Amino acid sequence: MRNVVEKIGTVDLELIRTELALLPQYDTQIILQSNQQHAKDYTFGTDMVKTLNGLSESSFQYPMFDLPYINSLMQHYNLFRTRVMCMHEKTCYSYHHDFTPRLHIPVHTNENCFFVIEKQVYDLPADGTVYLVNTTLAHTFVNASWEDRIHIVGCQTDTDEA
Repeated sequence: MRNVVEKIGTVDLELIRTELALLPQYDTQIILQSNQQHAKDYTFGTDMVKTLNGLSESSFQYPMFDLPYINSLMQHYNLFRTRVMCMHEKTCYSYHHDFTPRLHIPVHTNENCFFVIEKQVYDLPADGTVYLVNTTLAHTFVNASWEDRIHIVGCQTDTDEA
């Protein structure tokens, strides 16, 4: 990746929100793509990579739900292990790095939600922009607001198998 955060496209945010309303209830994450072994478990694959029982992230490539627009985006951007991630108000992730860069589609956010990547702050507004974020660098995410933040997050390149 050339930049830490790259704008790589735009989406119909209202159509995404309409399709996300069809999903089963979840607390913090729901997986949108599964592997063949866990095709009916929309929670398996939502936690850290070390909990995947030796499976690669790229094995999570089969759409779990009938969401035509979102599924077409996952195919268009060659995504795998795509999740809907809800970060509750007043929370922060640990400082960590991922094995792969992540594509982010902000669905619901505000000015008090931000990435910190290599100690630099980045704002990703929910305006229909698709972002490729180099999460192989040390990063965290902070929701310093009074409302939940929701992103669709997918892996785009699989460096954990290299």
